[in-house]
Amino acid sequence: MIELIYLLVMTHITIISVTLFLHRGEAHRGIEFHPILSHFMRFWLWLTTGMVTKDWVAIHRKHHSATDQKEDPHSPHNEGIWRVLFKGAILYHNASKDKKMVNTYGAGTPDDWVEHNIYSSHSRLGVSLLLVFNVLVFGWWGLLIWAIQMIWIPFWAAGVVNGVGHWIGYRNGETKEYSRNIVPWGIIIGGEELHNNHHLEPASARLSKKWWEFDIGWMWLTIFRFFKLAKLTR
Repeated sequence: MIELIYLLVMTHITIISVTLFLHRGEAHRGIEFHPILSHFMRFWLWLTTGMVTKDWVAIHRKHHSATDQKEDPHSPHNEGIWRVLFKGAILYHNASKDKKMVNTYGAGTPDDWVEHNIYSSHSRLGVSLLLVFNVLVFGWWGLLIWAIQMIWIPFWAAGVVNGVGHWIGYRNGETKEYSRNIVPWGIIIGGEELHNNHHLEPASARLSKKWWEFDIGWMWLTIFRFFKLAKLTR
């Protein structure tokens, strides 16, 4: 039981860090976090995903600039739904090799000593340390927990949001691309399930629109704002 609780808490923190820090904060500049909270989420993502902030932000901004068009790094209408769903992380990795694109679309992301010398230069060190920690605490079960942690973001974020979120679901408004709200209650993927809402207003830090929709990322952001750890910039 303790292993399951640990896994659910860890993966939830990771999802919230992706949707609030990487997506709504860094990519769209809709939120400004207190430096302590900002760096915690940056550290957490290094530890649990190995993702480089500048790469992720650049690829996402590129996605918005050419959504579901030929230049989109991960559209299911170009790559096929099953490829995006199960190999979305590979599409991200391939896109990150385009350094000109990364430098152009990744402007304004963290550029400090820690980013250059640890997070970007040693992106795999964090997940390796997490593996060691898991095994030390949970024994061989820790290896299974780590494996689930490693596929959590590639499947739910890179796969489900980018794939299913442009394939099937309902729409609250018409856009020039195929974005869909997967379900009206954004809990598992931090609110990112409300993907059509996001494409309707990319700069908005709130992904829910209707009274019956729920964005758990907005719930956490409201808590952070109450404690003066975050503020809206748009």
